[in-house]
Amino acid sequence: MGWNSRVDHVAPFRVMHLLEMAQAREAAGHDVIHLEVGEPDFATPEPVIAAGQQALAEGKTRYTPAAGLATLREEIAGHYAEHFNATVDPSRILVTPGASGALLLASQLLVESGDRVLMADPNYPCNRHFMALAGAEIDTVPVGRDSGWQLTAPLIERHWQAKTRLAMLASPSNPTGHTLDAPALTEVINTVAAKGGDVIVDEIYQGLNYDDAPLSATSLSEDAFVVNSFSKYFGMTGWRLGWLVAPERAVEPLTRLAQNVFLAATTPSQHAALAAFTPECRDILETRRATLKQRRQVLLDGLAELGLTPDLPPQGAFYLWLDISRYSRDSQTFCERLLVEENVAITPGIDFAVEGGEHHVRIAFTNDVARLQEAVVRIGRFVSRL
Repeated sequence: MGWNSRVDHVAPFRVMHLLEMAQAREAAGHDVIHLEVGEPDFATPEPVIAAGQQALAEGKTRYTPAAGLATLREEIAGHYAEHFNATVDPSRILVTPGASGALLLASQLLVESGDRVLMADPNYPCNRHFMALAGAEIDTVPVGRDSGWQLTAPLIERHWQAKTRLAMLASPSNPTGHTLDAPALTEVINTVAAKGGDVIVDEIYQGLNYDDAPLSATSLSEDAFVVNSFSKYFGMTGWRLGWLVAPERAVEPLTRLAQNVFLAATTPSQHAALAAFTPECRDILETRRATLKQRRQVLLDGLAELGLTPDLPPQGAFYLWLDISRYSRDSQTFCERLLVEENVAITPGIDFAVEGGEHHVRIAFTNDVARLQEAVVRIGRFVSRL
């Protein structure tokens, strides 16, 4: 008996192979600079750790409601009100095991076999895989400088088909770090609504904006499905906690799905996350955002001398999406050789792009400035030999 054929649509995440190679080289005594995985070198903020420890000490380890602690949903709603001037009823928020849990709920609710989903290319690969596992056909739309590396309303108009059910976008995006401004995002939401479809907006990197104020689709529409996470801006990757903001009409079926798929998000993590919204924690997070902005500039300046700057600087997240075609048309081999020859770990573009990934790479500025500068030196040595 064979496996579910939909599993065949799930490609391996090649960065994990690079990570294993890098860890093996470290174990052998090599000094590896890690710029491959989307996880900054910052520890979880101390107020969050303290709140989690307190929750454990107080025995707060029993199940919560499927949609999450009422107090946490209220804090998330207050976050939208304070920072995005958005009125979000806490009842529309479902707390999930990471943003992946939110994507799982949304995919299972919104698409079925034969439906089509529009996404930008490049994109975070798991977005494609979640929809494919739900039976949908994925239409990846190549984006670039002309569209600001985003899925825009004109592109949606051009690629929407009779069976298209959903458009999914991310702002800031992974792997490019580019954003949609309010007019462009509003146009996307309105365009999809006019076609009778739904929109999922991935806001996992929200808050990690460097040129403009962060934007949320919750301030533009009550009908968009908005995915967010405590992993990136809030620095809680291993705590596995995210959330989904849904239209009111979708809350009941989503709650039923949550009850059956994962029952509830981790209880100690939810109690810890309450501290993420305190002024003390906010100060820490904003200091870290400023640090990441500085790191972005260090990489942009250093790589410019190697002809490796992006055609549009990223406005958010913590990645650079670089065209390496002047040096290579095989991003997997490029990354493997860079690791073996210079001990710098970055991610091949074929993880993210259906088209063009073979001549792109993603670099995460998730290390301190001195290490980034050293990485640029090593990359310079490497490309000089190509």
